[in-house]
Amino acid sequence: MRKTISALIGIGACFIASAHAQDVDWQKVDDTLGRKPAVTGDVHRYGFPRTDLTVTLDGVTIKPALALGGWVAFKPAHGGVMAMGDLVLLESEINPVMAKMIANGLEITAVHNHLLGASPATFYLHVAGHGDPVRIAAALKDALAESKTLLSAPASTAAPPAVDLDTARLDNIIGVKGQATGGVYQFNVPRRDPVTEHGMQLNPVGPLGVATAVNFQPTGGGKAAITGDFVLTGDEVNPVIKVLRSHGITVTALHSHMLDEQPRLFFMHFWANDDAIKLASGVRAALDKTASTKS
Repeated sequence: MRKTISALIGIGACFIASAHAQDVDWQKVDDTLGRKPAVTGDVHRYGFPRTDLTVTLDGVTIKPALALGGWVAFKPAHGGVMAMGDLVLLESEINPVMAKMIANGLEITAVHNHLLGASPATFYLHVAGHGDPVRIAAALKDALAESKTLLSAPASTAAPPAVDLDTARLDNIIGVKGQATGGVYQFNVPRRDPVTEHGMQLNPVGPLGVATAVNFQPTGGGKAAITGDFVLTGDEVNPVIKVLRSHGITVTALHSHMLDEQPRLFFMHFWANDDAIKLASGVRAALDKTASTKS
């Protein structure tokens, strides 16, 4: 009986989410933000890559898809949408952007680094909002105007650069199918258990930033620069640190991204530039210390 009631509640929640999704005027949100989103399920994710920056680390020029891909995702919720995102900023841009966000009713949930030793240094401002999607979009655009983030999506006709890696082998090692984006091969590895915030399940997990992200940028000769973040519960943090370090992968940051998620999660960022297959094996060994899915 309890299972039946739970199933009915779940079905009801799906209908409610669908109704909310139909209520949102996504064209107005697109027009306000000046770009089209990637749509997965009921989540609309808008990218704000820092294509204006040339950032280098360990002799590698970082592609936006590797570590400079700011984003904001909108998910229909009661009273409008739940919005959450991760914006890439220079140090001088943090406080002007933050001030505008606070003045416009958005919440700051984290400010921190993801990389160590990059030039110029980049920082990551995590933001959240709830309510009218067009108001939130306008607030984001107003705040981002305080930075040099491009506010209009550039028209690009150039073919994306090829990913010169054995991607089939990487897929097999990591245990999920990756995707080539902007010359970078990206993985999103979900956790097995659901993640909620304010009582709402965060799903799909990849677009909402609660799946472990692993990005490979080819650096020649079968090597790749890798970065991303593991999504971990507290008891998984130190086992993962030990495994990554034992495989030559540097841990560059450990912190929270949200304020009210359940279970409480920690995000561990990393960096290495070495043989791509070797690094993938190290990442997989670390994933094996977590409650993550594997095909």
